[in-house]
Amino acid sequence: MTTTPPENQAPETLPPRSPPLHILLAAPRGFCAGVDRAVQIVEQALARYGAPVYVRHEIVHNRYVVEGLEKRGAIFVDELDQVPDGAPVIFSAHGVPKSVPAEASRRQLLYLDATCPLVSKVHREAERHFAAGHQILLIGHAHHPEVVGTMGQLPPGAVVLVETVAAAEAIEVEDPNRLAYTTQTTLSADDTAAIVAVLRRRFPHIEGPRKDDICYATSNRQKAVKAIAQRCDALLVLGAPNSSNSMRLVEVALAAGCPDAFLVRRAAEIDWGRLAGVAQLGITAGASAPEILVEEVLAAAKERFAVTLEEIVVTRETVEFKLPKALSAPA
Repeated sequence: MTTTPPENQAPETLPPRSPPLHILLAAPRGFCAGVDRAVQIVEQALARYGAPVYVRHEIVHNRYVVEGLEKRGAIFVDELDQVPDGAPVIFSAHGVPKSVPAEASRRQLLYLDATCPLVSKVHREAERHFAAGHQILLIGHAHHPEVVGTMGQLPPGAVVLVETVAAAEAIEVEDPNRLAYTTQTTLSADDTAAIVAVLRRRFPHIEGPRKDDICYATSNRQKAVKAIAQRCDALLVLGAPNSSNSMRLVEVALAAGCPDAFLVRRAAEIDWGRLAGVAQLGITAGASAPEILVEEVLAAAKERFAVTLEEIVVTRETVEFKLPKALSAPA
C-alpha cells in the first residue's frame, strides 16, 4: 500500500548514490629491494646503537618514510660536519662520492653504507672503464644525488653528464675509440634507449654496461604503468617530486596514452575535482613509496566512489639484498 506524505512535509529523499570508479592497480609498485634494505639499515642501526642515529641526506626520497624514522630517533643531515664525533652515520640509498666515506674514516665515525647494490654496480662499472683509459659519459639528471655520487667515484672531469638526446647529438669527446657510457638507475627506459641510440650511432666503438644499468624495479614499474595506461582516464602516482623513478612514471603514463597522469605524496593532496568524470583510475607507487600510502588512497576513494578494484600484474619480484655485515654480526 502506498502512502502520501502529509501536506507541507517533504517526501523522504534517498542519499545520493556514489559514482562508480574502477581502479586499476599496477603491479609491481612501491618499495623495491634497495629501498627496503636502506630503511632496514636505519631501523636496525637504531635498535643496535640506540637513538640518535644520523643519516646523510634522505635515506630514500619519501617524506612519510623519513618522518617515520625521525620519530624513532633518526636525524637527517646534509653533510658530515653536522654529525657529532662518535655518533653512527648512514649514507643514503642513492650513493655518495668517495670523499664522503673518506671523511667519515678520517673522523673515525662509525658509518654504514645504505647505497643500493645496483647503484654500487654502476660505480664499479665507471671505475673499470676509467682504469681502462676510457672517457665516461653518464646518462642522467644533473644534481640528482645518485648522479653526484657516481661522478664522485672518479677524479673531476673523468665523467661527462649527458641529459638529453640533443646533448648526445652535440657532445664532443676526446677520443671516440676510447669511450664508454653508463646510466643513472632510475631513468625512463625509453628515453634512455633514445639517448643510447644516438651515442652508438655517433660513436660506434662506445662501450656500454655488461647489463642494463636501469634497475629491475624501475623497469618493472614502468612496464606495469604501460600495461594499464590506455585503459585509464587518469593515473595517479604516489611518490615524491624529488624522486626520479616516481616522476618518470608520470611521464611514462602520458607517453603510453593515458590522457592525465599526476603525482601526489599522500591521499590528502589529491584534487578530487580533477577526477570528476573519471570512470577508470590507474594507481601506482614509486619505488620509495610504501604500500600503506596506496591503501590510504584506496580508503579515501571508497569514501567518495563506489569502487571496484582490478590489479594488473606484469611480473613478480623476488629480489632481496643483504644487510651490511656490521648489522648482521652479533652485537
